Amino acid sequence: MTFKTLDDLTDIAGKRVLVRVDLNVPVSDGKVTDSTRIERVAPTILELSNRGAKVILLAHFGRPKGAPADDMSLAIVRPLVQDILGKPVFFASDCIGGPADETTAQMENGDILLLENTRFHKGEEKNDPEFTAALAKSGDIYVNDAFSAAHRAHASTEGLAHHLPAYAGRTMQAELEALEKGLGNPAHPVVAIVGGAKVSSKIDLLTNLVKKVDALVIGGGMANTFLAAQGIDVGKSLCEHDLAETARSIMAEAKASGCSIVLPLDGIVAREFKAGAASEVVAIEAIPSDAMVLDVGPKSVEKVNEWISRAQTLVWNGPLGAFEIEPFDKATVAAARFAAERTKAGKLTSVAGGGDTVAALNHAGVADEFSYISTAGGAFLEWMEGKELPGVAVLSR
Repeated sequence: MTFKTLDDLTDIAGKRVLVRVDLNVPVSDGKVTDSTRIERVAPTILELSNRGAKVILLAHFGRPKGAPADDMSLAIVRPLVQDILGKPVFFASDCIGGPADETTAQMENGDILLLENTRFHKGEEKNDPEFTAALAKSGDIYVNDAFSAAHRAHASTEGLAHHLPAYAGRTMQAELEALEKGLGNPAHPVVAIVGGAKVSSKIDLLTNLVKKVDALVIGGGMANTFLAAQGIDVGKSLCEHDLAETARSIMAEAKASGCSIVLPLDGIVAREFKAGAASEVVAIEAIPSDAMVLDVGPKSVEKVNEWISRAQTLVWNGPLGAFEIEPFDKATVAAARFAAERTKAGKLTSVAGGGDTVAALNHAGVADEFSYISTAGGAFLEWMEGKELPGVAVLSR
């Protein structure tokens, strides 16, 4: 994959640089509750500003359905963006037209301007040519630093790259380089861990992975569907019995591709799903009919760690058990810490992503010890599914 980065940008002092960032952060009672996404784009913004560019930020916030909404104005986010950057951030009440034109005209070299929510216009999500052209009027150069929105062919994520010279920001660059090491051109053996509740939400992902990895570890509720497809009674566990044929088909495809499917050997079962519920470890063939599997057991963790110790590359999406509730977090924590140790020792490239995965690795205290953690959600999942991401593809053309 070839794309231009900020290293390819020269003589940008005085140039208007439109930077697509992800400021779609969670807000409660008017306050941002997690600033991770803002922190991730800060290096790109500051680098451009320090090099004398006029930095104009484009972003969406929530789902306003193509019309202005007070509770989805980026004005809510601006004070925190300013705090994190340590520089003044000006604000325009619209992303096109008079407000955008007037405010950009007043900018001096190094200034940072945040334009209002691009989704206040229907043309954003429709990638409408007229709206895209109106956005492009404000810039000389386009930088995309929002990998998390790269799976959408919207005006600010894809359309602008057809109007202006296009570059990847530092966050986008880091993400793409990490993903290339994860699945694009990885060092083998490659092990993927995929967990979560349902097979139905990850059919494309599993089908793609079995063709690319040497071993696929399946955990979480979705493991029960694969076990049931092999004739194992999973009791009252979460299980999509109607997807048994799909599970068998994925296993057959894995066998044909030389990919080992790693399923639980034992499980931690309980009669009720709550913190501190009475639980026991049972062999996977001996799940009581009135119990549910809420985590994989110690023998399974041993097997998973054995595969991690053989791997040179690990890709992780989804926890092994119901990690939000103790004691059903043990397997996820143990495997995460072992992977982190191998990564720190320089023996493993570890790439992880997805909301639950990031939460699980934070819970295990190892999020900072993986090679790369993607906060991109849907874009990360679509990349793992092998799909072309419009916002990335347009940068590499």
